[in-house]
Amino acid sequence: MLISKGWIMCFFVFHKKINMKKQYWLFGSKVTVLQDIEKTEGRFDLIEGSFPAASQSPLHLHTQYSETFYVLEGEALVLTPGTEKLLKAGQSYFIPPHTPHVIINNSREKELKALAVASPSGFAKLIHSVGIEVIDGETTQQTQHDMQLVGKILSEIGDEILGPPGARP
Repeated sequence: MLISKGWIMCFFVFHKKINMKKQYWLFGSKVTVLQDIEKTEGRFDLIEGSFPAASQSPLHLHTQYSETFYVLEGEALVLTPGTEKLLKAGQSYFIPPHTPHVIINNSREKELKALAVASPSGFAKLIHSVGIEVIDGETTQQTQHDMQLVGKILSEIGDEILGPPGARP
């Protein structure tokens, strides 16, 4: 049976649109929840993120889950007390609960793309609760987070922000 190339292209475009996940802004980075509590029975969350050049996460810690950070593209500098770990594409770093840390895009020119695995689930709740949905074509976050809501959700999931922007462990 012959199937036209046009039909095949329509199928793939339609299939991709159905399976697209929402992207959210979270503190200036674009994040997508790939797997969460509903699909993993609470065992883990899998998050994909794109971090602007020279950006840095807030100094923070997780009390209820560990985080494994895996670099897809670019370079990340992970700082924990007494440790600086430079990660390149294909490398990962495990951050146990109660460990203050910062993740920095080590490039001043290129975006960092990475995966984060939170185990057990927890991080995806923050994204779903306070993330700002990305509108097609946006290249930067246009609206600010409701910091009162952020504080409430952080408390619920056992996360703590430990310092102002730019702080390091």
